[in-house]
Amino acid sequence: MEKVMSKNIAFIGLGNMGAGMAANLVKAGFTVTAFDLSAEALNQAKANGCAVANSATDAVASADVIVSMLPNGQIVENLYIHNDKLLSSIAKHALIIDCSTIAPENARNLIAAAADAGIAAIDAPVSGGVAAAAAGSLAFMCGGEESACEAAKPVLEAMGANIFRAGDAGAGQVAKICNNMLLAIHMTGTAEALQLGMDNGLDPAVLSNIMLKSSGCNWSLEKYNPVPGVMEGVPSSNNYQGGFMVDLMLKDLGLAMEAALASRSSTPMGAAARNLYSLHKNSDQSDKGAKDFSSILELFAR
Repeated sequence: MEKVMSKNIAFIGLGNMGAGMAANLVKAGFTVTAFDLSAEALNQAKANGCAVANSATDAVASADVIVSMLPNGQIVENLYIHNDKLLSSIAKHALIIDCSTIAPENARNLIAAAADAGIAAIDAPVSGGVAAAAAGSLAFMCGGEESACEAAKPVLEAMGANIFRAGDAGAGQVAKICNNMLLAIHMTGTAEALQLGMDNGLDPAVLSNIMLKSSGCNWSLEKYNPVPGVMEGVPSSNNYQGGFMVDLMLKDLGLAMEAALASRSSTPMGAAARNLYSLHKNSDQSDKGAKDFSSILELFAR
């Protein structure tokens, strides 16, 4: 297919990640029509320069590119294929870029159904977190035909700094599942190590600086320190609010375990991370699912 250069974009799903992504498309000069079930999210999108629609169908009416950022695969399939049947309202020349993190099979189902309708589609889940979504520095992991991934680049480049084609349909989701499993593993390890240091009298800021210059350095320590007050502008210093929720991490770890089962892969550390996050979610007789995933530190704290 030819490179999509149109400036008319429909954006569906304006959560913590989608809000910043849509705002950056506006900043890049695209005309964005947004839809979300949340009136508050729509008001924020309007303040950020988006036009707002009363329904997903209205949002895609004149769109040449549709970007979706939704909570799970069932919602994605219901929106495009089953309940809302959005594919029947999308122009044949349009390109669908689904940035949701879903099972590879859900992504393949969407891309196949879109192809049957004569519409190009790719899966393009993201990495980088809420701060990167707001800053336009996300990483996109794309799955789909090479021509469709190439056509998506002008749109993705407005929202991210790194764009990869992982392979065919669903490959972006496989890459994202692997990435987030590793993220959960090194966040739990980072929190465990920092708590060990604190329990033995170390200042967590000092210990963090030591490990940042040593072999224990990792993304969680460098960009997303889980100890409150050590790093500014991260969820741990905002009562673990405004980031990537524990519930979503559990969802992604569940997808990783499903993928491992299907491929007969051995993922003992991924399984351990999933168990730890499950324990954390319901620890202290409270549901911590809405907190940022760096709040796993609380599971280890005395």
